Amino acid sequence: MDFMSIYGIVLAIGFILFGILSSGQITTFVDIPSILITIGGTIGALLLSSKGKNVKILLKLFRIVFKENKFNNVELITNFIEWSTKARKEGLLSLENTVESISDPFIKKGMMMIVDGSEPDTIKGVLGLKIRGIVERHKENRNMFDTGAALAPAFGMIGTLIGLINMLKQLSDPSSIGPQMSIALITTLYGSFIANVVFMPMSKKLKAKTSEEVYQKEMIIEGLLGIQAGENPNNLKERMLSFLDEETINQLQSTSQRVEE
Repeated sequence: MDFMSIYGIVLAIGFILFGILSSGQITTFVDIPSILITIGGTIGALLLSSKGKNVKILLKLFRIVFKENKFNNVELITNFIEWSTKARKEGLLSLENTVESISDPFIKKGMMMIVDGSEPDTIKGVLGLKIRGIVERHKENRNMFDTGAALAPAFGMIGTLIGLINMLKQLSDPSSIGPQMSIALITTLYGSFIANVVFMPMSKKLKAKTSEEVYQKEMIIEGLLGIQAGENPNNLKERMLSFLDEETINQLQSTSQRVEE
């Protein structure tokens, strides 16, 4: 689980609730018609503006926000050093059996191209297109959250306008102006809450996860090209380490020994 996402949404909701309870009663901020206008309107417009295939994976995207990316870069580089050593000693065709044991489809595709004798530019081009496809698909899915962040405050304002119209109709009764104004403003609160606590932060988290995935895949391409070129495993290791932070580098260096020629 991505505990930072969990801590973030719990803290955001928790402090808002604490502020509400400190200044009044929770029931003051609950209004069913406002909820229907804001949440119902946002969902309806979101469905209208999205493709069917994107809507189907909406719940999956929520799960991804709270799921930790499991990128074990230490294990990844260790595997590449092992594959590089084997290729230099036994030739690229010796990696054919290794390909079957690779579970990552991106790495597997690259290794298959190496075994098939593809040129470096071809390998880099094909895998680069795969990365581009990942980025575009993730961007298209993430657009639902961006759209939701824009729609929620708009429907909050619609609810506020509806409440103000009802209030103006009852100006003859001064005692109703305060309560009606309060209800009118609640929809704006709901819209801002949905946009700034749900949609917008989740969109940014998905974007960060995409960037992390793409960065690792760029490192994988460097590793694959190094194997294809018959690069010294130690040099390949140093090149791949340049993608990582100091903590991960120290972890790798403390758990591995220098590759023997």
